[in-house]
Amino acid sequence: MSDVNTQFAQAQDDVQQLPERPGNLTLLRLYALFKQATEGDVHGDKPGFTDIVGKYKYEAWAALQGTAQETAKQQYVELVESLKSGATS
Repeated sequence: MSDVNTQFAQAQDDVQQLPERPGNLTLLRLYALFKQATEGDVHGDKPGFTDIVGKYKYEAWAALQGTAQETAKQQYVELVESLKSGATS
């Protein structure tokens, strides 16, 4: 297991232990980075206007199209670290 994969796995555990819930935009960023890191580019149909949460999640993930999975893992780790230190909300 590479170093970034180890850090990514640890960040997944750490994000569950955050002292306070991040804001919605940060949660969307975490979601999109996680999906890009684990599944690659967005796939499937974009949810309709009645599924607002699904639409925002899809759009956040689609914005990362073309980002390498290793890069997305590293960005996820960095975001979680900044949340742990209280730098981002």
